[in-house]
Amino acid sequence: MSTISLFVTGGTLDKQYNEISGELSYSSTSVYDIIKDSRTTLNIEIKKLMLVDSLEMSQTERKLVVTNCIASKNDTIIITHGTDTMIETARDIAFENIQKTIILTGAMIPYKVQKSDSVFNLATALSFVQTLKFGVYIVMNGHYFLWNDVRKNKKLGVFENL
Repeated sequence: MSTISLFVTGGTLDKQYNEISGELSYSSTSVYDIIKDSRTTLNIEIKKLMLVDSLEMSQTERKLVVTNCIASKNDTIIITHGTDTMIETARDIAFENIQKTIILTGAMIPYKVQKSDSVFNLATALSFVQTLKFGVYIVMNGHYFLWNDVRKNKKLGVFENL
């Protein structure tokens, strides 16, 4: 069984609600808990690259994601990412023509908040990364999309084909 690289960048999936300030912020990633609670027997190497809101992700941080995809010894990669700019990061990765299966996924509702879609989206990404051919994909809402044939429908809160 091959190993899956799982790169954490933050996004809504990892945001936590601060009961005092009423704001969403970061303190740690929830990915370790999600993987542990799933009881998966997959070989997964988790690497936290950063914890940022994708709207605040710099080009330097985006380049770090690309560099880690290139450097990974694994042919299957999942990146947790904020939904607002995951398509831009996917584009940057795709332009490198990396011969690996790379999936970006995230959540509309943080893992720590009730009725979060984070576990479902990550689980779906883990399934798709094992079956899709080399390329760059967005996995959300139970669907996979080619990086250049997807958009976030902010009105409906879902991803859809162009």
